Amino acid sequence: MNRNAAKQVVVAGHLMVDPADRTAYLEDCRSVVQEARQAEGCLDFAISADLVDPGRINILERWESQKAVESFRGNGPSEGQSAAIVSASVSEYDVAPPRSIFDSTVNDTPATANTRQGIHS
Repeated sequence: MNRNAAKQVVVAGHLMVDPADRTAYLEDCRSVVQEARQAEGCLDFAISADLVDPGRINILERWESQKAVESFRGNGPSEGQSAAIVSASVSEYDVAPPRSIFDSTVNDTPATANTRQGIHS
């Protein structure tokens, strides 16, 4: 691996909002997600409701580089979004090149992929 190559950046974590406000908060984020997914250097961008905690919103972003993150991020959440956040735990991680778990050319489940690769549980 070229040590001088830009590392991918993953932004991951969660926000806590009042459960009564979560649906509106997520709807307000719809345009942000659409813009991010079109932004140069964005590999993935998701803001989603947690399945267990009614006040939790999960954040997952993947970017080609730190420069791409900074170019898109600008000033961060809007004033209204910031006011709705009760707490937040979101961090950036520099990551090594990814290893694919699934072969996109084969419609595998983890179990069938393991069997195809000779791994038996």
